[in-house]
Amino acid sequence: MWVHTFQHLPSLAITVAHKALQGSQFQSTISFLPPSTFYPVMAPLKGTRDVVQSIHHNSYDAIIVGGGLAGLVLANRLSEDEDKRVLVLEAGANHMGDPRIDTPGLMATLWEDPEYDWGFWCEPQKHLNGRQIQQPRGKLLGGSSAVNYTAILYPSSRNFDVWESLGNQSWSWAKIKPYFRKYHTFEAGSKSTSDLLGLDKYMNPTTQGTDGPLSLTHTDTYGPFNAAWDQVFDRFGMNDSLDPIDGVKLGAFTPPNCIKQDGKTRSYSASAYYDPSIQARSNLDVVTEVLVSKVLLESHDSDVIAKGVQVQCRDGSLHEVYGKEVILSAGSFQSPQILELSGIGSSKILEKHGITPIVPNSAVGENLQDHAFAALSFEVADGQISGDVLRDPNVIEALLKQYTETRTGPFTGMPMSVANLPMVGPDGAMTEETTRKLVSSFLDDTLPTLSPSQKAQYEQLRSLVLDPKQSSSQSGILGSQMHFNPGKTSMSQAMAKLKPGNYISFTAGLQHPFSRGSVHIRSGNPQDAPIIDPNYLAHPLDVEIMARCIQFVATIATQSPMSELLKPESHLPEDVDFTSLEDARRIARERLYTTFHPTSTCAMLPSDLGGVVDDHCRVYGVENLRVVDASIFPMITQGNIQATVYAVAERAADLIKDDWEASKDACP
Repeated sequence: MWVHTFQHLPSLAITVAHKALQGSQFQSTISFLPPSTFYPVMAPLKGTRDVVQSIHHNSYDAIIVGGGLAGLVLANRLSEDEDKRVLVLEAGANHMGDPRIDTPGLMATLWEDPEYDWGFWCEPQKHLNGRQIQQPRGKLLGGSSAVNYTAILYPSSRNFDVWESLGNQSWSWAKIKPYFRKYHTFEAGSKSTSDLLGLDKYMNPTTQGTDGPLSLTHTDTYGPFNAAWDQVFDRFGMNDSLDPIDGVKLGAFTPPNCIKQDGKTRSYSASAYYDPSIQARSNLDVVTEVLVSKVLLESHDSDVIAKGVQVQCRDGSLHEVYGKEVILSAGSFQSPQILELSGIGSSKILEKHGITPIVPNSAVGENLQDHAFAALSFEVADGQISGDVLRDPNVIEALLKQYTETRTGPFTGMPMSVANLPMVGPDGAMTEETTRKLVSSFLDDTLPTLSPSQKAQYEQLRSLVLDPKQSSSQSGILGSQMHFNPGKTSMSQAMAKLKPGNYISFTAGLQHPFSRGSVHIRSGNPQDAPIIDPNYLAHPLDVEIMARCIQFVATIATQSPMSELLKPESHLPEDVDFTSLEDARRIARERLYTTFHPTSTCAMLPSDLGGVVDDHCRVYGVENLRVVDASIFPMITQGNIQATVYAVAERAADLIKDDWEASKDACP
């Protein structure tokens, strides 16, 4: 009976639950989960010395560095032409068929595990009282798409009009919109779930993807908090009937998850874009457990040409692999790291670490952007449950057994509901005049002092924030109490149960941050983690927007029907007056965390505006070298970035094919 009681849990319930299991106890608990037999063991190849030496003699049309989300999309699409030979090099291992990957509710067992996670941390943050925040990144085939929350939150159409206005003619909304349908197939869930969430009010079946590789759905894991979420925003008049996939959406909605409706397993770039039919292609090689240490560059007169890559096997041996084109898809932290290790970047930084600058470009590794959020926790009313109740290993084992045998229960999905918000204050949406005065007070005096790149971006950010139909912040539901340490905070620490009682948390996050950070090499050793400095809340306007969103989120908890599900005046932190803007600013600094959405460190911008790549993803100053991943975003888009990265990779694949065809036609 209690298994049925836990059928509907708020978002992150099982994410919290698994933390009750440690070491061998956890391994014993999941030992009965059968591995998938869907993927043959023949592919991919493990990067042993013998394997790498064998591919050394091959001739590749494209070498893709990184078998993550973008890398596998590119590999799939570029190898559609059987005359093109494609190689993917991935530093992590192949975990296709691993139950910890395939089971949606086990995602957080992967973070902080070096078998799946790079284990990055940011530098102490000056504007967060010196706090350090964990930066999980997937280290396996499929990359972060294998370890994330599975949610698909679409960007705004305005985001891409901004990209175009910044000099990227190939990236208007009209040009990229079809790719959001191309990459997925939406599989409708049950009618009861649709009715509970009110999906028919805004999801148009005819606009969803119908034949893409990635599976999206809603599973039967939602409950009263999700229903109340939608109703509360109705009371504020914020909800609209627009479908998020069309690029305009305000108010509450429940995004689909990357889960297969049949079998209730995670759908991610490896399972979707590297299935057995793709593995069977004779012109596609995928090699795991090899670290690319640098791009091999040759200089001919004034030209610099990428000829291949240097790779390091687990035994430490170094090898060279050659190809006609190299495409970096190593992510926003490691694509700029590889560029710098290759001699492309700031001369000052390179020379500091004994690297000869070959293509000086001080924009490499700059412009880092990330969605950040702060969380408030509220105690649930008697009779309601949250993830805080799931601390008993016996309960977790029973729920895993339920999932394995019936493909039902909380482990089948991540029931996350969110809301796209315009500029808000404690009472709801701010007036346009109030918003204009606030923004002007923090921007007008500083704009003349900014670099051309910063000025161009800030003008675009101003237009987004001032538009009442655009989302400047976002809120969502998390299924447990959350805590944030004064020093270092990992996800396991953030979700620890430190207070008695059962809580859920509401988030207040930035959609379009003004702050800019950086990522650069720590040394000339490719094994050393890069120096990651997101520079959270460096711009005072970020503090003001987040603080007001925190006040609004606190108001949400007091409104019916949400208030009936919560105990009045029982919240964390306890020592806060949500009517005080100064208290809200303090909470922003003390309880800020990352949503794991780093972007823009190899920005697709004109070179005079701080660009690293052009609008065909080609690295300035180097022939036959591209970057395709979230690092090329000139400005971060709203929502979880994986929705955009899939579309960007699909679009980039077509641009690369067009360039290849044009090059072939140009040959005599």
